[in-house]
Amino acid sequence: MPTTASSGNPSHARESARTATRRHYLMCRPTYFAVEYAINPWMHPENAVDTDLAIAQWERLRRTYLDLGHEVSLIDPAPGLPDMVFAANGAVVVDGLAFGSRFRHLERMPEATRYLEWFKTHGVEHGVRDAYLPLSVAEGEGDLLTTPDRILAGTGFRTDPAAHRELAEYVDRPVVTLHLVDPRFYHLDTALSVLDEHNVTYYPDAFAPESRQVLAELYPDAVLAEEADAVVLGLNAVSDGRNVVLPVQATALARKLAERGYVPVPVDLSELRKSGGGPKCCTLEIRPGSVEGGVATAGAAGTAGAAGAGASDAR
Repeated sequence: MPTTASSGNPSHARESARTATRRHYLMCRPTYFAVEYAINPWMHPENAVDTDLAIAQWERLRRTYLDLGHEVSLIDPAPGLPDMVFAANGAVVVDGLAFGSRFRHLERMPEATRYLEWFKTHGVEHGVRDAYLPLSVAEGEGDLLTTPDRILAGTGFRTDPAAHRELAEYVDRPVVTLHLVDPRFYHLDTALSVLDEHNVTYYPDAFAPESRQVLAELYPDAVLAEEADAVVLGLNAVSDGRNVVLPVQATALARKLAERGYVPVPVDLSELRKSGGGPKCCTLEIRPGSVEGGVATAGAAGTAGAAGAGASDAR
């Protein structure tokens, strides 16, 4: 059942009652987590990683979702894939359509097959009716964030804009391209989080000027984050419309969210942050649709071409 929270501010009708909706998440236990290579500014292989601590922190995140009433499915981790814990990068699922990943870096490429196979094997039972392997570089919910009206799509460091056009055609939704300019925020989900059907929170300086303008026009009431919260990956958050699970270190952002009627739910994923990950990185949302037959995969000759017409570009 949805639950609501009151902000106590009668001057903001939309903020007076936040509604939580039950979600279904896919996660991967960090059994083999390590920092063995460097593909973003957060990763330093020379620094030791406490895998047991990473597992304990991840387990608390999983338990947090369960305590909030959400469903959590698990994909098996694989040796040799230390970043597989970052499930959000494995796909984006919209209306029962799983748009898979094609990773930019060689080290992560095998993860794409693992996640696509999971949807082929388990998708139907969770309302996923099709799975598609994109032709262009795409890194799942790392760069592709879903709202009811549109998909916000990041580019600049990982996902190719051509994948935005593929996605627009595949899921038949408008896709808005947003350009990232700060390498610390290499994925969109490190610079922006969808809070509910109407609003987002983001760090403006992570975006090119034209993209900042687009975000300001689309979300005039957005919660703007400060650099101090952005650099602890405070925007790598997961919201159910009411409860916002975010890094415990993002204290100013938590206060801003509370002032707007959301309920901050702090978690500590400091060990996983050594690889540039936070709560959202660990969390792939499964948005079901009607099931029609089995799950079919599509590749170069699949159901979506590379030249869809539904993506707009904001530099």
